[in-house]
Amino acid sequence: MNIYFLVVAGYFLLITLLAILTKKLAARSSADYLIAGRNLGVVACAVVVASEWLGGMSTIGVSELAFGTATMQPVLYNISTAIGMVIIGFTVARHYRRNQVHTVSEMLELLFGQRARAISAVAFLLAYVTLAFVQLQTCASVLSAMFGLSWGNAILISAFVITLYTYYGGMHALALTGIIHVVVMFLGVGVAAGIGLVDAGGPAALRTELVTLGAPENLYNPFSGGIGFAWSLILGGVLGGMAGQASIQPIFAARSASVARKAAVLSALIIAPFGILVALLGLMARTGRYFDPHPYLQDPQMMKMVLPTLMTTPEFIHPLLGGIALAGILAAILSTVGPVNFAVVTIATKDIYHGLINKTAPDAALIITARRLVLLVNAVTIPLAYYGTGAILDTAYISYGVRAIGAVVILMGIYLRGWIRVEGVRFAFVGGTVALLGNILLSWAGLPSLEHTYAALGAGLLFILIGNIYGRLH
Repeated sequence: MNIYFLVVAGYFLLITLLAILTKKLAARSSADYLIAGRNLGVVACAVVVASEWLGGMSTIGVSELAFGTATMQPVLYNISTAIGMVIIGFTVARHYRRNQVHTVSEMLELLFGQRARAISAVAFLLAYVTLAFVQLQTCASVLSAMFGLSWGNAILISAFVITLYTYYGGMHALALTGIIHVVVMFLGVGVAAGIGLVDAGGPAALRTELVTLGAPENLYNPFSGGIGFAWSLILGGVLGGMAGQASIQPIFAARSASVARKAAVLSALIIAPFGILVALLGLMARTGRYFDPHPYLQDPQMMKMVLPTLMTTPEFIHPLLGGIALAGILAAILSTVGPVNFAVVTIATKDIYHGLINKTAPDAALIITARRLVLLVNAVTIPLAYYGTGAILDTAYISYGVRAIGAVVILMGIYLRGWIRVEGVRFAFVGGTVALLGNILLSWAGLPSLEHTYAALGAGLLFILIGNIYGRLH
């Protein structure tokens, strides 16, 4: 049994035990279980928000793309998310917290009525069930490749850990583990990046080495892909978070509206630097000083394992530190998977069960229902993750697109209330989601299609207009 496995297994055990200790806190009320009793301070709230964003894409994805392109362009993913959180902090964060909502759809009910809540809840549920199994796949793929586990066993182990700590501790457990995840992420990845920069002779020497190997001269320029590409990412970062249940549920749990605003802004200062660290590690791997990069460049599946491979190369980093770095990578992935699954639980509990099925349910029944849904959600996502291995990125765009539609509706409801009718909201979610799915099918078939975020945004605006006209005529 190698040291990498022992460090990672020890970390899994630690967060599980700590999460179980939060059971008493979570059992006091449904608000305690779902939104930590609305008692998160600025730092705790900001760290939990950041931990949800710093997932598989911010670690495996960013390092993979930096390695493949030999540029720092992929850090735009983190930078755009950080910009999005700053904008959220100065726009919708205080409105969410002042209205004391549990979900985005609950906010939509306050703005547009119960039918808007019901339709949006179904759309968000589809979006987050999709994202939940995609994130579970990300976690399982890393575990499988790291330790030689079968695909099925890797999925079961990942799901078991996530289920255990969300079942017992709810949002309290996600807050506690999220803070631990971020500390371990920065410790492990930060130390590894520091070791690599010292070994390379500094950023300038690393750039010179990469340019000699064929990298572009402006490899450190994150905007080298063009302003259009950068704008699409920034737009996605803003809209993806504004109506994203998983990413802003900690905002609902903030101690006050002021705390919610400050925490959203502070989270940006955690999100952006992490992308720089993992992108630098991708560039270090590309130099070829630690392992041969060519097999990875020729196989997209192998390229996803660039960062774990670097962390398990003794010539680059001591196995103990490498184990901590691996724990940091898995911490990043777990810090996203847990909140995404819990977002599904919260939507199903508050919007579907409490909002539509049993409006008079006592608080104790809500806690029992939420815990049962934790088990059900994981029971559903396990087979989806196991069998649904194709077109993962396009599948994830279902979530991003629905959230973009929700963001537009929320913004118009708060700031441009006279420009949107209830019918426009309903048409936007139904028509926009169908249009998004159609656009994804076109891209799968190799036919002309739009970038998925633009397709969802354009369709959402078009159907808002159609719904407004329909509402005036009827």
